[in-house]
Amino acid sequence: MSSPRFYLDQPLVPGARFNLPAGPARHAARALRLAVGDTLTLFNGRGGEYAAFIERIRKDEVAVSVGGFVDIERESSLRVMLAQGISSGERMDYTLQKAVELGTAAIQPIAAKRSVVKLAGERADKRVAHWQGVVASACEQCGRNQVPTVATPLTLANWLGQHGTGRLLFLSPTADARLADLPIPAAMDCLVAGPEGGFEADETAALLAAGAVPVRLGPRVLRTETAALAALAAMQTLWGDF
Repeated sequence: MSSPRFYLDQPLVPGARFNLPAGPARHAARALRLAVGDTLTLFNGRGGEYAAFIERIRKDEVAVSVGGFVDIERESSLRVMLAQGISSGERMDYTLQKAVELGTAAIQPIAAKRSVVKLAGERADKRVAHWQGVVASACEQCGRNQVPTVATPLTLANWLGQHGTGRLLFLSPTADARLADLPIPAAMDCLVAGPEGGFEADETAALLAAGAVPVRLGPRVLRTETAALAALAAMQTLWGDF
């Protein structure tokens, strides 16, 4: 059985000794019921991972000793940014969690016109911090040592205005092309998925004007929390490491 994995946003070096932050410590001591001498794996999102073991447990205080560095990555050969129309509550969390498991390299939340959730200011900052936590937890679970960044939400127009190079693909149930009809990507793809209800007509027009390629996922209309994940799985099968 593999060692439990913990993401720590801090420098890690062999030989270091410290107490786990409060959240990971509670999870280790209460949820996982780890004991002194148990091994665990630490990573900080900067590449590779570290073997470690528990030196002391005192209530919710868990002291660890860091062992050797393991230069291992589990990143996909396929690089995909997911530009996801913001959906409500657990739908968005689920999409981001599973997108990380499927290898997405970066996430751009899109404040689409039909997005049920409207975010601005401090509320937006808190939601991004929450989503980044969801992403980090997904990396703990799936073995990734690189933690994808969740960007600040943007409207589709603002995001398209600053989008760089790479192929733009957007999911549309009325498209003619399938993913299997497209060539192998030469650089990072950007997969664009709408919120509940999809994109408005002017948003679709903006995507087409930006050179985005509409693609469909069969004859069925998929929910927002399903569409991007089905597309990522298909892309990994066609061009990635599935």
